[in-house]
Amino acid sequence: MFMGQRRVQGTGRRHRPAVMAAAAVAAAAVVTGCAGPGPAPAPGPTPPPATTAVPGPGLVPGGVTEAQAAQLCTDLEGQLQSWRTYTPTIGKTGLNGLVGTWIAKNNLNALDFLQDRGRIDVITTAACPGIRQEAVTALVIPDLASGLIGF
Repeated sequence: MFMGQRRVQGTGRRHRPAVMAAAAVAAAAVVTGCAGPGPAPAPGPTPPPATTAVPGPGLVPGGVTEAQAAQLCTDLEGQLQSWRTYTPTIGKTGLNGLVGTWIAKNNLNALDFLQDRGRIDVITTAACPGIRQEAVTALVIPDLASGLIGF
């Protein structure tokens, strides 16, 4: 250093919120499978939200199969202990990752879940109400939908 110059420390901290915001946007893009702008969808009638749909044979409320709902419940149950251990903020990040991975593994339409976050609550209330309640309690949120960012 030259005489009269001061060493500036901590300059990287002022950029941290911007970096974290960019990371959140990138994560949301990965979860939704969005690689960039695509063709605009053709206008047409908007189907009712999945939460109002009556489940068909082999489906649970929320419009997923019993096997898909069971997998979501198993995945949630597997994270309960860590959500109880870590802060709710870290747990909510884990919830978002878990739901995004579950959607991708089951080849479900992420846009449907983005437009109706409450669908996760409908599915888990029907398939595993106890596990859902434990997750809500551990994450300190009123429902799973409120813990989903970008959904």
